[in-house]
Amino acid sequence: MERDTGGKPVLIFPGGMPRSLDYLRKCRSEGVAAIGASSLDYDVASTQYPNWIQLPYVNHPEFDAALAKAIRELGVGGIYSPNPVVWNHLHAVLDTLAPGVRLVNDSPIDDALAGFRAARARARELLDHPLPVTVDRPGKPAVDEVELAAMFRHAEVIPGMCDREKSCALHEIARHCVAGDLVEIGSWWGKSAFLLARLARLYDIGNLLCVDPWSNEHLVQDDATGIVDSGSAMVDAGEALAVFEMNLLPYSANHVNYLRLPSTDGATYYRSRRCVTTPRFGSVAYEGRIALLHIDGNHAQAAVNADVAAWSGLVARGGWIVLDDYMWPFGDGPRRAGDAFLAERGSEVETAFTMGGALFIRMA
Repeated sequence: MERDTGGKPVLIFPGGMPRSLDYLRKCRSEGVAAIGASSLDYDVASTQYPNWIQLPYVNHPEFDAALAKAIRELGVGGIYSPNPVVWNHLHAVLDTLAPGVRLVNDSPIDDALAGFRAARARARELLDHPLPVTVDRPGKPAVDEVELAAMFRHAEVIPGMCDREKSCALHEIARHCVAGDLVEIGSWWGKSAFLLARLARLYDIGNLLCVDPWSNEHLVQDDATGIVDSGSAMVDAGEALAVFEMNLLPYSANHVNYLRLPSTDGATYYRSRRCVTTPRFGSVAYEGRIALLHIDGNHAQAAVNADVAAWSGLVARGGWIVLDDYMWPFGDGPRRAGDAFLAERGSEVETAFTMGGALFIRMA
């Protein structure tokens, strides 16, 4: 928890660490005066600070006195340190050296591990209380806590809109999924694609194919108020594809690839060919039989209807269709498409439920 310095400058030490420079940028954006410090004879980061001082190394006998002198002379109100050794020492001595001056950040170790600890807690909770999915046969045994926590943790650092409830539901349906291809319509930065790719490996389902035009033209959804479309106009689809590749490449075991095509064109390709090749991911073979179809493309009703019509007939018996944003505050295209599908093909559906705003359908 960052603490107020009462309008006084904050000392950032060591000033050259990446997180120190991130904090310096935050200080600038908020109008907080910052002073950098280092124990190096020359620190290349010194030029980025408006004020800079040198301090002895934290284990040097003169460090405490030098720090106290700097705090007095510079009017320092707080200290930021991402270095665990420095932070621990300052936490122990600051009350004596400079009463009233506090560390503005919490323990760097606790901060670094917070995301991992939260992921393990989520994994334990899900494993202790699995989501009840009504299907005709038991699912595969769940993977262990660390495997599941690893998936949750790495998903957290990928930008995107796949919330935690939905990711838990994706995990559960993956355990109850037949073998076959996983197909995602609309991948953008790759958050849900990462989850699908990881689940495909954890539960030995099949290969993942992502279909997305990564085109600003195809982002237009004609939402009622225009809020979504105005925000979409500010993003770069080409950059989004590069971010997708950066997010998925480290986790691909030759089981992930993509088609940069509109959904219906992608379906035509998928129906006629069994291999997809791209420069980044190489060549990946597909079965032509979908075990899990995740539809999260353009949310205009006509577009969602077209996605469902183009792809749902390829889903295997016992396979899943996930219609994202079935409950969407900006329009009702996904809900109308989902309701129409259930009305028309309800006799082919084994179970259906909503979670995390998505509609989950298992074909009988």
